Amino acid sequence: MARLLLLGPAREAAGIGNDEIDGNSVTEVLQEAVRRYGTGFEDVLRISQIWINGEPGESRTSVGPHDQIAVLPPISGGCN
Repeated sequence: MARLLLLGPAREAAGIGNDEIDGNSVTEVLQEAVRRYGTGFEDVLRISQIWINGEPGESRTSVGPHDQIAVLPPISGGCN
């Protein structure tokens, strides 16, 4: 089980700030998160960055019980 950390709009869309979700990769964990939290969360996920253990991550990255996946929605007011 990977730990899922949801921030800002991702937290609002899911109705929860963190969770533990089974999955062997970031993709599997996020697919289960979409199943749990619905289309509003999926919409936020499409425009969010994914970090794994404090570093930018990729969907194909393997994860385990000691890994944290953070969903970081874009923040307004920043530089592009």
